Amino acid sequence: MTGKHTLEEIQAAEKKPLWRRLGWLAMIWAGSVVALFIVASLMRMFMNAAGLSTH
Repeated sequence: MTGKHTLEEIQAAEKKPLWRRLGWLAMIWAGSVVALFIVASLMRMFMNAAGLSTH
């Protein structure tokens, strides 16, 4: 295996319903937003613990 997809595999992937492909896109996007929120919250928590705040 060279890691390249065959024409049959590509055609099979294109036959999947649009809603299913868009669902995967939405799930990946939502996952990245959640991950960014978690990282930002942790950074804010550490900054507040170190005494860095805006008020």
